[in-house]
Amino acid sequence: MPRLGDLLVRMGALTASDLDWALREQKADGRRLGEILLAHQKVTAEQMSTALAHRLGVERADLSSVDPGAQELIEARSQRRYSAVPLRIDEQGRLVVAMADPQNVLALDDLRILCGRDIRPVLALPEEIASLLNRQASMEEFVAEVVEETEVDTGFGDSSAALNDLRAAGDDAPVVRLVNSIIVRAIESGASDIHIEPQAGDLSVRFRVDGVLRVVATVPLNLARGVVSRIKIMAEIDIAERRKPQDGRVGLALQGRHLDLRVATLPTVHGESVVIRILDRSNVQLDLATIGFAPDTLAAWELGYRKPYGALLVTGPTGSGKSTTLYGTLNQLNNPGRKIITVEDPVEYRLAGINQIQVNPKAGLTFAAGLRSILRCDPDVVMIGEIRDRETAQIAMEAALTGHLVLATLHTNDSASAMTRLTEMGIEPFLSSSAVIGVLAQRLARKVCPHCRTAARLPLAKLRGYLGDDDLPADLPDPVTVAVPNGCEKCGNTGYSGRLGVYEMLSMNEELESLIARGAPVDDIRRMARANGMRTLREDALAKVLQGVTTVDELLRTVS
Repeated sequence: MPRLGDLLVRMGALTASDLDWALREQKADGRRLGEILLAHQKVTAEQMSTALAHRLGVERADLSSVDPGAQELIEARSQRRYSAVPLRIDEQGRLVVAMADPQNVLALDDLRILCGRDIRPVLALPEEIASLLNRQASMEEFVAEVVEETEVDTGFGDSSAALNDLRAAGDDAPVVRLVNSIIVRAIESGASDIHIEPQAGDLSVRFRVDGVLRVVATVPLNLARGVVSRIKIMAEIDIAERRKPQDGRVGLALQGRHLDLRVATLPTVHGESVVIRILDRSNVQLDLATIGFAPDTLAAWELGYRKPYGALLVTGPTGSGKSTTLYGTLNQLNNPGRKIITVEDPVEYRLAGINQIQVNPKAGLTFAAGLRSILRCDPDVVMIGEIRDRETAQIAMEAALTGHLVLATLHTNDSASAMTRLTEMGIEPFLSSSAVIGVLAQRLARKVCPHCRTAARLPLAKLRGYLGDDDLPADLPDPVTVAVPNGCEKCGNTGYSGRLGVYEMLSMNEELESLIARGAPVDDIRRMARANGMRTLREDALAKVLQGVTTVDELLRTVS
């Protein structure tokens, strides 16, 4: 059998001098050669795995496709016990199993007995096997194993439990494994939120993926308090206080990604509910052209933020992507010659070169207080996380009129409603009409999975029944070709993968400014904006449906 070091040199992955150095290190401390080479980054894990496979006379595992039928031949618990993943059945009827140690004869014998077939082992990296096991094992199976392991009674029933009991429940090893598994699987699923909710008989765990919640597991009540306590310990929240809402945060590094977990607890009739918001700092989309803007809408938005002063508002419900749009805009404006200050609650993503302020009401740092201080620091651009009250709105409008570019979010259903919302807050129409230079309303719609979508023909009369005539282009064919989701492994059998923005851009002009200053109703503002070329949310969503990137169901779900 060739020596591992010689193989790596022959492959060109290692120099002869590095091999000599590693052999001397091995003689000095007794560690394995491969361990030394990897620790000092002389070779990559992939190179080491390829050399090991060659040395052992086995194949390198191909994990790109896994046969679900083969998976069922060995139960999930045994797969994790032996770090072995069934991949497929070969032409000779042998079960091909990916293993980190294909020479583990005892494991091979046990696996052969378990599945009743001959085993053909192939080599995979330990981290590859761990990732595959995490993806394929269901949360329910994992919860069942944890329930068997733990004997700690951590239910919600006893409200007088001592602090030490709560901490012990949160530090219990099976509970720690369960919480870690929930978080890791949520991140791997691309979830934006984890919802842990006590019910009358159990604890429900749901992930929000692409804006839609789905149940992934139910946890027995005997583990409920331990799960909640563990999360509160991680977030540095008072674990003894269960009568009032609390919030905290957890910094996390996972597979080279830096994540922030925002934890919020809420007392309910059945116990404490926990929501964990997952913020992936490495995954924020800072390129506006890639998040769904139509070219003309993006051009109108860019024309607004390139102006030296004025207020640009982004409106929409919670979770509609407003922060992503603002961060992408700040990224375009960010340069050494421009002073940018933000006041946010919370600061979701940290951007280099921008001064970001976290709202802290307990310390008296509200949006209004922060905004007043910002304006004394000579900024060129100000970003306000949310206009919530009259004082903040008043200062923002005045700042926009005194030479500052102000970016802010507002909670309204569409762009025209933003102007009447400011009036309801107590801002005089003549002031808001002069200060606001544009309003962008937006939603997020799920993108249909490109791997499993199919085309269908929808009668124009049916589409007209969904939307009415106002939002339909005049030149639509009959029937209309639309995308239909089917579901596959790549999209988790949902038919959708990822999200894109749906936008409505109201650009201010003299006619609209005059109309708003007179206190016109929202319908008149909307009608005038459409006459000036504004495309509504429904029209923009319909254009994306006709392009085949989303579906009619998503249009009706997000903008109807």
